[in-house]
This record gives sequence, C-alpha cells and structure tokens, in this order.
Amino acid sequence: MIHWKSSITSIISSTFLSGNYTSACDYTNITDFVFLKKFSIDIHPPKAPKIIEVLWNPPPLHWIKCNTDGSSNTNTSSCGGIFRDRNADFLMCFAENTGHENAYFAELSGAMRAIELAKLHNWQSLWLESDSALVVNAFKNISQVPWKLRNRWENCILATRNMNFIVSHVFREGNECADMLANIGLSLNCLTIWLELPDCIKSIFIKNKLGWPNNRFVY
Repeated sequence: MIHWKSSITSIISSTFLSGNYTSACDYTNITDFVFLKKFSIDIHPPKAPKIIEVLWNPPPLHWIKCNTDGSSNTNTSSCGGIFRDRNADFLMCFAENTGHENAYFAELSGAMRAIELAKLHNWQSLWLESDSALVVNAFKNISQVPWKLRNRWENCILATRNMNFIVSHVFREGNECADMLANIGLSLNCLTIWLELPDCIKSIFIKNKLGWPNNRFVY
C-alpha cells in the first residue's frame, strides 16, 4: 500500500514537471491561474498579436473589380457583391437570397452572379475577389463545386475564358462592402441590383475609396 501523502507528493511532482515542460501560452481564467500556481507551474502569457493592415485595392486601368461574399443563418443563405472601377468609383452592386443552403453555396453563388453580370454588361476585364479561399480554389478544381451548381459553374468558367479574368483572396477586413450586401440578401426574396450606391454601405465604401486600412489581429 502507498501512503496517501506519498501519492499526493507524486502527483504534485509529476504535474510540476509536465506543466513546466510545455511552452504553450496561458489563456485561462483566474481560477485556473490559482490552480497552476498551486502546482508551482510557470505561467506563459499570450504572445502579442501580429497586426496586419488590410487594404481594399482598386483594379488596374480598364479593369472592373467585383468583391463578393456569402452569408447564411439557420433559415436561409444569401450572397452579395459590388463592382468598382480603377478610380474606386461605384458601378453597381447586388444582393440575392440563395435559399436554405450553407455559406459555401452562397459564396459560390455570389461569384457566379458576379461573372454573369459582368458578361451581361460586356465588361471584358474582370477581377473577382472573395474572402473565401475555398471559392478561389474552386476555380482551379471544379470537383469542389456542389453538384447542384456544377452546370452553372461550368458556364461561368466558359464565360471567363472569353474575357481577361483573375480571381484572388482577400481577408474579411478588406471585403466589408460585399459582406454587408450578403447580410442584406438574407432578408430579400429575389435578386436585387443597385445602380446607385446604397446608404447601408456608403460609410464603408468611402473608407475603401480613401484607402483607409482595417487592422487584422493574428495570434
């Protein structure tokens, strides 16, 4: 039989050794902090976050840039997008409800709607930007596109082959206008297109046009 005092000593010793062996940062509350100190475990405070300045960048001369995004909740999903030119001037924006689907479905729908509208307006040089890396990758690998969207997606890919087209990823902090429009789409019944800048995104639009950055904190 091991004496209970020996057991406690063994537990404290093992916890002390394993606790001080790790270099992980501490994100605990004050209660956990007290426990750690009872076992004489050194506290490693969290590292200071890396701050990244995120800017919305206008497209090259003679190009049109469209930022798109998707949104979803427990009831429905939607997408939105905004077209701007070289001078960061507003051209058009849209929002659309995409039914009871997930956010990825909505984000893909936003990208396709942007391509279809660009084709309709005969914009031959389109820069599509999304904060979804999955959407960007879908242009390289069609197998990532849900079967319900596959035919429409292939038609959009065919349309991009007849224009100057690039697609890129942007952090969410640089995609605020599209994010706002996608959220508006949650309450819509059909595709809505604005030919004048909506008041709901005016402040964000002006901030983008002036080149004001947003900060992204990376831990």
